[in-house]
Amino acid sequence: MRAIDVFCWLSVFLVNLMCMSDKPLKHYLFASDFDQTLTFNDSGYVLSELVGIPTTEFERTAEGMAKLNLVQQGAELAYLLLHDPEFRARVRREHLYEVGKRIRLKENIELLYQILEKGIDGYRFDFYVLSAAPVEVIQSALEGIVPPDHIYGTEFRYKDSGEIDTIAGTTAGYGKVAALDQLQTQLQVGPDHIIYVGDGSSDVHVMLHVNVRDGFTIAVSEARHVSQVAKRTVLSNDALAVLVPILEEIVGWERLQIREFFESYGLLIQDWDRVRTDWLTLRPAASELAEAVTTD
Repeated sequence: MRAIDVFCWLSVFLVNLMCMSDKPLKHYLFASDFDQTLTFNDSGYVLSELVGIPTTEFERTAEGMAKLNLVQQGAELAYLLLHDPEFRARVRREHLYEVGKRIRLKENIELLYQILEKGIDGYRFDFYVLSAAPVEVIQSALEGIVPPDHIYGTEFRYKDSGEIDTIAGTTAGYGKVAALDQLQTQLQVGPDHIIYVGDGSSDVHVMLHVNVRDGFTIAVSEARHVSQVAKRTVLSNDALAVLVPILEEIVGWERLQIREFFESYGLLIQDWDRVRTDWLTLRPAASELAEAVTTD
């Protein structure tokens, strides 16, 4: 074979190799709630303890607002910070940052961020946090883990004294949907390439929005309203657990591949039980009513 032929053959081989390596990644938007999704406890409870307000009082007031539909679900803390005299008098911006340092995060959030960004061959996931919690709390808790510009939360305007003045915006209820749509446009991903992870009733609205457009939703609690809406439910103390349904349903891996993937990061899946939960309410049959109707 002549030298020129060898050169041409090598050139074609290298071009093909480069084309293979430049194969476009499948691009997804991964959005997660914060309180009790990436954490073990709620920001409102931690803040109440910090400023000396009984947590029972916070719980009573928040539950009352939720039952009355006084504010969008998830925005109860923001409402209290703005309108409750006790919270408004005591809470300053520095308290919100301190809550972020005190709140208990689930394990391996940083590793989850890294894997989603570049650890799955052929796929890229942009990790964002969408929550009704104060943005200062989330940024403080996830400092060095998730970039601040990837965090959407309730934003306040403050007086010179440090007291909360007004709400600039909140990512609760439909606010989460609006933020998600904004990110979809910004990142230029299709609606079927959106993944949302949440834990409670405040996530139902955005999950329905994602589901109806063929996106993928994951619940991380057995709360009835959210687990009935989410396409998959995963219960774990480790944030990495949400990778399992993603690797199964989106990447298309089998269980053995998933176990090997986790082991490559030094982690063993010790228990992996898949159980379908049926929610039932039983009551006595209305036989007396049926007999009365028959008699009449």
